Amino acid sequence: MNSMENLEKQLICPICLEIFTKPVVILPCQHNLCRKCANDVFTASNPYLPTRGGSISSGGRFRCPSCRHEVVLDRHGVYGLQRNLLVENIIDMFKQETSSSGGGAPASERKEESPMCSVHEGEKINIYCVTHGAPTCSMCKVFGEHAACEVAPIGSVFQSKKSELSDGIAMVVGNNDRMQGIVSQLEEACRVIEENGRRQKTLVCEKFDLLYSVLEGKKRDLSQKVTSEQDEKLTYIRGLNKKYGEHLEESCKMVEHGIQNMEEPEMALFLQNTKPLLRKLTDACSTAHLDKVERGYENMDHFSVEFTKEGRALKSLNFLQDDEDEDEDDEEEDGEGEAPVTSPSASTST
Repeated sequence: MNSMENLEKQLICPICLEIFTKPVVILPCQHNLCRKCANDVFTASNPYLPTRGGSISSGGRFRCPSCRHEVVLDRHGVYGLQRNLLVENIIDMFKQETSSSGGGAPASERKEESPMCSVHEGEKINIYCVTHGAPTCSMCKVFGEHAACEVAPIGSVFQSKKSELSDGIAMVVGNNDRMQGIVSQLEEACRVIEENGRRQKTLVCEKFDLLYSVLEGKKRDLSQKVTSEQDEKLTYIRGLNKKYGEHLEESCKMVEHGIQNMEEPEMALFLQNTKPLLRKLTDACSTAHLDKVERGYENMDHFSVEFTKEGRALKSLNFLQDDEDEDEDDEEEDGEGEAPVTSPSASTST
């Protein structure tokens, strides 16, 4: 295969950088060119000579693109150059050998797929300008803007760039795999954070519910105490009110008896009834045997609660434990069992 590659290099035209296209002409300096390439070089070197049928019909000159030797042509132009039949036969043998060995279509057939040059009409883009990093045509290299540039066969550059692109794609694909792994990790982190947040909010609510239950118990106990004292005072006041009512009713009866006795005309009978009646009237005016309600007895203000101190304590309290606090709590639980839930207690003033 190496011998075939070396042979192919010897069959490359210095103008189009592809395998010579028949017919192949041999220059006086013994260098070979495709007739079309030789005609293109000759035409570009002699732009003012008259043409006939697309080729120059009179003599002219141009320089060999390989050795810069000046080639003088007669009136037949490039058609007056001798064909190199040996090279043409070798090209035919090379193409047959390449086709039989599965090497694919020869370069001369593949070049038909090349795009055309936008500067030189009818010229295919068949070489690569290494200096500017762009594909171009043979005429651009010989006479155009790429004349002083370094060029290379477009096939070799194609394989090199294709390999470079393949390596770049492989590198990006590998990087994409790593990025996808990072994205998956971040998505998993989001899921874990959401799950941990929900679980922790549930635990926090449970802890605060326990604290609320303690406060609710304190409120219930204090409310029961207020209700108990209220019932006790109401029972006492209602009993005392009943006693005063009965005493008032008896007094009213004594007044009626006194008025009736005042109307008694018989003096002896009047005097006989007056003595006990006066004693009863005197007793009716006395309330010494009845209890007196103390001033402020109905007041219930001593059950008022004050949470100013506890409120400040709650506002300044940090419910989040540090690692050291958690370690201390773990030690206390190991030594004393489960610690009871603590909460601020309501203070009562008597």
